[in-house]
Amino acid sequence: MQGRLVAKNLSCQRGGRLLFAGVSFELGAGDALHVTGANGIGKSSMLRQLAGLLPAFSGDIERSGSLALLDERLALDEHASLAKALEFWEQVDGCKDPRPALDAMGITDLLDIPVRYLSTGQRKRAAFARLLNSASDIWLLDEPLNGLDTNAQEAVEAEIARHCADGGICIAASHQAIALPGEADENTLPLAEFTP
Repeated sequence: MQGRLVAKNLSCQRGGRLLFAGVSFELGAGDALHVTGANGIGKSSMLRQLAGLLPAFSGDIERSGSLALLDERLALDEHASLAKALEFWEQVDGCKDPRPALDAMGITDLLDIPVRYLSTGQRKRAAFARLLNSASDIWLLDEPLNGLDTNAQEAVEAEIARHCADGGICIAASHQAIALPGEADENTLPLAEFTP
């Protein structure tokens, strides 16, 4: 994997209010970053800026490599079976063998169930399977542990560690503790330090 993600003096304004300003970081192969802060501080907005879905109020973003965003939007067809909903993304992403991701997230026995009947945790695990099968260099994860039980949280943390060990990049924005590769002091960005 050959990803790179750089933010230089990034700021965000929403609804006429400056959420944060002066955020800078540089991430390369194998790096992880935990963006922390209370709800409403701008964590999700920052991820959307990094993904190119929301313009920066000021500052610059440089990125290379493929990118995937996992947030509260499931992006799976609610009316299709889980198998069919995931198959759509497998074809888009060119995934040759989806089984390892399905097994890793423990959803193989749910494939016949329509997406609309899945629990919150099952939906989140399905979204992670979709992410794993995307083979993206850069993962942007918005509250990745929400709705997951302890076993599923550990599975997600293991997949993040594997992704980074393979040279991927991961940014997890969360108010919860999450085990990421690297030293906690060095790979944590407390967004409250950049609020006006």
